[in-house]
Amino acid sequence: MPKEVLVTKHPDDDLIRTDRMPHIWCPCCGIGIVMKCYIKAIKRSGIPPERHVVISGIGCSSRLPGYVNIDSYHTTHGRALPFAIGMNLVKPDLEITVIAGDGDLVTIGGNHFIHAIRRNHDINVVMINNFIYGMTGGQHGATTPLGSKTSTAPYGTIDNPFNMPLLVASLGAPFVARWTTFHVNQLVDAMLKAMKVNGLAFIEVLSPCPTQYGEDNDFPTGLDMMKYFKKMCVVNHEADLTTVDIDLKSGKPIIVGNFVHKEKPSYNDMERKLIEKITKEMKQYG
Repeated sequence: MPKEVLVTKHPDDDLIRTDRMPHIWCPCCGIGIVMKCYIKAIKRSGIPPERHVVISGIGCSSRLPGYVNIDSYHTTHGRALPFAIGMNLVKPDLEITVIAGDGDLVTIGGNHFIHAIRRNHDINVVMINNFIYGMTGGQHGATTPLGSKTSTAPYGTIDNPFNMPLLVASLGAPFVARWTTFHVNQLVDAMLKAMKVNGLAFIEVLSPCPTQYGEDNDFPTGLDMMKYFKKMCVVNHEADLTTVDIDLKSGKPIIVGNFVHKEKPSYNDMERKLIEKITKEMKQYG
C-alpha cells in the first residue's frame, strides 16, 4: 500500500503570493483559472520570472496581478495599457502582460486599447471577458451580449457589442486568439505563443461571472456557463472573423481559436530604425 504523504506546499506556490490568500473572487468565478494558466505559461516560457511583469487596471480581473509573485502593477481604471507601454519603451527586454477585464480594457480604456494595437507595442494583452462590470455593480459594457439583462439594462441591453477578434485583427495585431476558461490547455498554449510574438498579442478569454451576469441571464452557477462553453464552442483557427460575434440568445456557436498569427515590425523596431537613420544622417552631415 502506498505510503501516505502530507503535502504542505503546492507546486505553483513560488509564483503565488500565498500570504494574500484567500482571494476576493466569488465562488465559480473563472479568473482563478486564467491565473493558473498564466502561471503555467510563465513556467513553460523559458523566460525567467524576474523578466515577467503583469499589469492591470481596476476590477475583479485586475486583482489578478496582486496574487502572482512576480513584479506586478495595479494601475488606474482603464489605464493599464498606457502604463504597460511606458514600461515597454523604457525596458523592452521585459515580458509584459496586461491582464484585465472587458470593462476596464475596452469600455473605459477603449481609446488606449485601439491605439496600442495600431502602434503594435510589444505587449501581451489578456482580456477576461465576463460580459459585464463585475466589481462595480453589474453594469453592461462594450462586450455585453445583445439582450442581456444587467443592473443598468434590466429589460435587456440594446447596445450591439464589440466583436473583439474582428476589432483587434482589423487594427493589425500580429496575434489574435479567443478561448474560454473551459479550454485550459489551449489557453496556456495561446499565452505561450503570445509571449513569443514581436508586437501586440491579444487573447480574449470568455469567463463565467455567476454573481453579476449569470444570475440574470440563465447561468446561475459558474458550472452552468462552463457546460455552455463545452457545448457551444467550436474550434476554428481559420474562421471568418466577421462571423465570430457572440450571441448567447440565439443558439449560435461560439467560435474559438488562434485566429491571427503573423510577423510584423513592432513599435520598438520602428523606433530603433528611426533612431539609427537619424544618427547616421547626423554623422554624415555633421
